Amino acid sequence: MPVRRAACVPILLVLLLALLSVPRAQAEGEPPEVRGYIDAHSHLMAYEAFGGALMCGKPFDPDGIEEALRDCPDHAGNGVLAWWENFLRYGTPFGTHDPTGWPTFKDWPAYDSRTHQQVYYEWLERSWRAGQRVLVNHLVDNRQLCEIYPLKRTACDEMASIRVQAQRMREMQSFIDERSGGSGKGWFRIVRDSAQARQVIEDGKLAVVLGIETSEPFGCRLVGGAPACTRADIDRGLDEARSLGVASMFVCHKYDNALCGVRYDGGVAGAFVNLANFLGTGRFWQAETCTGPAHDNTIAPAGEVGDALQPILKLLGLAGITLPIYPSAPHCNVRGLSDLGAYMIQGMMKRHMIVEVDHMSAKAAGQALGLLEAARYPGVISSHSWMDATYLPRVYRLGGMVAGYGSAADRFTAEWRRNKAQRDPARPFGYGYGLDANGMGALPEPRTGGAAGPLRYPFTSPIDPAVKLDRLRTGQRTWDLGTEGVANYGLVPDWLADLRAVGGPEITEDMARGAETYLRMWRAAETAPS
Repeated sequence: MPVRRAACVPILLVLLLALLSVPRAQAEGEPPEVRGYIDAHSHLMAYEAFGGALMCGKPFDPDGIEEALRDCPDHAGNGVLAWWENFLRYGTPFGTHDPTGWPTFKDWPAYDSRTHQQVYYEWLERSWRAGQRVLVNHLVDNRQLCEIYPLKRTACDEMASIRVQAQRMREMQSFIDERSGGSGKGWFRIVRDSAQARQVIEDGKLAVVLGIETSEPFGCRLVGGAPACTRADIDRGLDEARSLGVASMFVCHKYDNALCGVRYDGGVAGAFVNLANFLGTGRFWQAETCTGPAHDNTIAPAGEVGDALQPILKLLGLAGITLPIYPSAPHCNVRGLSDLGAYMIQGMMKRHMIVEVDHMSAKAAGQALGLLEAARYPGVISSHSWMDATYLPRVYRLGGMVAGYGSAADRFTAEWRRNKAQRDPARPFGYGYGLDANGMGALPEPRTGGAAGPLRYPFTSPIDPAVKLDRLRTGQRTWDLGTEGVANYGLVPDWLADLRAVGGPEITEDMARGAETYLRMWRAAETAPS
């Protein structure tokens, strides 16, 4: 008996509703969505960088925490000789601190201490247990800072340092495995591709992605205005990076190099970086007044920073150097992306790597995004708020990802709202943070704004209600987020709970989708045409 036409309508409606009720990932043949937080930018092994004597303490040590969390020998006594720590923390080379680490931790770690280890493995483990599922660990170095700092135990070769740090990461994985029942059983898993990362997360573990952030990738410095590297050097360097398991990489960082101009640092620290740019390249930063909406950070006037720098210049035997005078702000670096820089980005796309656009000058970032747009390449990230915000829509339209620099919950939430407003509404949205731990920047400071009161202890993890946490205690020291901010990586769960208190369930949900958003971006880069 033929089915009447009228009877087909409800049947079709039922089928349509059933199809629409299938989760989006399943309907498209994609794997189920993972949930978890992502730190898109930190540096566990920075103690091996900058000559190996600038950063104090290690993330692990076979002989225990008392060996891992020691201060540097030159900080002994009252820390008065720790001029780099004092300069970054207090704006002057003169200062003191209690150098005792384990077990008292009187003065360090602290949110504003730049040269003391911030990511002891047990602190990272606390964050993983509370819901972190991705950590992008950038192998980091800066040849010129290594040259300037007088104490060294290793040579100032950036790539040699990168190799050692990659080795230390695998040693840390083995160290954690040994304490977790054997090879492969630890919660800390270094991954080489998105599929491996997804499996690690589905197993409830932490997917650790390797990146590189150096100032002169593969020796691509400027000498007398000319590049010190070739296309062959770039190809060899990228091939070696991939062999080390590196998936994400910066093209420039802190100083102008043969690949691109850099986004300036501001204030007194920026004046020191500008001085190092002069020592490394033979030139101070060259700036012009911007004519478009994108701009770099403002260079502090020479007169405002000269007096602050003089004690350090004397320490370095550089007294008498005069900083240049710059035009009116907003400032833009005249250097953009060089032909070699474009070649490197093309080489990264060819190898399906993730392009880090932070630290590029406004001119270079615009040119780099143009290359990615021409290739419709989605593997791009701004991992710690070091790119002009006018470019964010272009990153989102490509299918890339944005993570905000870690700051107090009220400030981080305000930036999240601004960034989310520029998203591509046609794409799923997830958000991350770039804590930049051990990156010589401050961790999130104690919150002083926002309507929410101080974080109450104990608290439940924003992503896993079964996880309840009280104040972090290590040795004889107990930390409270409300008074001390994120003094070390172990307070990341407290900070995330504070984000929930300030930003509500919406930011919590966006952060919980951070790991999935990163994996989708990474997978799209892996499958993009070469």
